Amino acid sequence: MFITVKQASEKWGISDRRVRVLCSEGKIPGAYQEGRGWKIPVDSKKPADGRYKSKESLLAQIDRKKIELDNRRPLTAGEIARLNEEFIVEYTYNSNAIEGNTLTLRETDLVLRGLTIDQKPLKDHMEAVGHKEAFDFVSELVKDNVPISESIIKQIHYLVLADKKEDRGVYRRIPVHIIGAQHEPVQPYLIEPKMEQLLHDFSESTEHIVTKLARFHIEFEGIHPFIDGNGRTGRLLVNLELMKAGFPPIDIKFTDRIAYYRAFDEYHVKHNLSAMENLFAGYINARLDMYLDMDVATWEENYGEKTPPKATFEERLRIYQREADKQHTQRNYHSRDKGAR
Repeated sequence: MFITVKQASEKWGISDRRVRVLCSEGKIPGAYQEGRGWKIPVDSKKPADGRYKSKESLLAQIDRKKIELDNRRPLTAGEIARLNEEFIVEYTYNSNAIEGNTLTLRETDLVLRGLTIDQKPLKDHMEAVGHKEAFDFVSELVKDNVPISESIIKQIHYLVLADKKEDRGVYRRIPVHIIGAQHEPVQPYLIEPKMEQLLHDFSESTEHIVTKLARFHIEFEGIHPFIDGNGRTGRLLVNLELMKAGFPPIDIKFTDRIAYYRAFDEYHVKHNLSAMENLFAGYINARLDMYLDMDVATWEENYGEKTPPKATFEERLRIYQREADKQHTQRNYHSRDKGAR
């Protein structure tokens, strides 16, 4: 018995594109090509991934995929708008959920469309709207290639913290403690000099953009310059710099929050940056795969039967993201099921 590329992708938790590469390289015994698709023995085991023996090889993989993507047909303004529209709902949901917002993904979508959710706090509604406005502002900054600065950070925070008018866009004036964290935020009088140093170090760094941003994000959250909204603001800053560098924005999932929290502790306790770096790199790699998977041949193999004749780019994108959401949900379910055993 055989399974398809799509079924193998869901079974092994890797992209469809990666499965096809493994098949073409002969790394899946018994797999053979039939037409434009592949037949894979049902009992095949996931091949060992020899691509990522070091962080450099993963970063090089990301760079190569970005070059490949850049060499393809440029996206139109309408296509970019559609990409952002589909992305922002899930991104807003996840970033807010990490910080305790109770809106579901569906409720977040409805709130961003202007509706009110019964029996949900006004604060949660305002956080969703504020986060979207902040991302829209970040997207405008990317168009103008605006350098990151304390002023820009405060403007982003002003939009994020929509529910606390007095604290919007101003550094905190009292000490804070983060429950469960292995690091104590700096005292208020140290915030300005620490932020100046952080931005200087970031601008002078010659490290790979992923490494730079992993370090910047941890250090920013360690300073914890605002009384609230630091996490959401920090993740928006990461996407600001990623998009300015030509990479797609990333969405750290609520379901991955434990790994995300541990990455901070790894750095503060063991001085190990690789946990956050690998988390970022993994998300970027998946986003690049998503874009690269949207070529015609791949599309017909995986989604042809679900695609109407002469489908536009936007229609293809909606179908792809719907299918990707299903795969993500299935993988999370299987992960939880294994953990329960």
